[in-house]
Amino acid sequence: MNLITISGPPSSGKTSVIVKTIDAFRQRNLSVGVVKFDCLYTDDDLIYEKAGIPVKKGLSGALCPDHYFVSNIEEVVQWGKKLKLDILITESAGLCNRCSPYLQDIKAVCIIDNLSGINTPRKIGPLLKSADIVIITKGDIVSQAEREVYASKVNSVNPKAIIMHINGLTGQGSYELSTLLYDPEINVETVQGKQLKFPMPAAMCSYCLGETRVGDAYQKGNIRKIELGDNDDK
Repeated sequence: MNLITISGPPSSGKTSVIVKTIDAFRQRNLSVGVVKFDCLYTDDDLIYEKAGIPVKKGLSGALCPDHYFVSNIEEVVQWGKKLKLDILITESAGLCNRCSPYLQDIKAVCIIDNLSGINTPRKIGPLLKSADIVIITKGDIVSQAEREVYASKVNSVNPKAIIMHINGLTGQGSYELSTLLYDPEINVETVQGKQLKFPMPAAMCSYCLGETRVGDAYQKGNIRKIELGDNDDK
């Protein structure tokens, strides 16, 4: 079984691209399943079910979605193995732009869109910087010049990644993506012992444990203060 991790900012077109790419996989008689990770709510699993794709979803709730992902990915892999899938895709949203749900030696795909702002690639962090393939969507809404400038910004952040433009509505480019994602020589039996490409977002403070009051007296643990300079009254 191949394991593919796909992530990106919310509403960037991840689910649409995945569904179109799975259609291309099915043309090659490959069985594919999806596990959707999110925080509070998602109905993307209904989209996969409607398309006849085996799917599970996990909601992290109050937990960091990255920590939730890494705590459950081994169980997810075993679910895919139980179904005897050829390809298992995990989908997660980069909600804080500091997310990094990628594993060493596992294909990592980041999906972003042309409408998110010209400097967005510099703000996303390891979600984009450590991806093997970067998919840019919604290119049909902007001009060719804007597409090229945006792709250039992505390349400046992650020069090693393959950059592709895919239309999530029509599926244009999804077949080409499918040829890059599946490798018949790869067989993932387990991810036990594998390492993350980048450390998870870190915080263990009083607010992580449920504190709601504001002020220094209530702040303990891993706290970072903003540098505002010398504000002493003169």
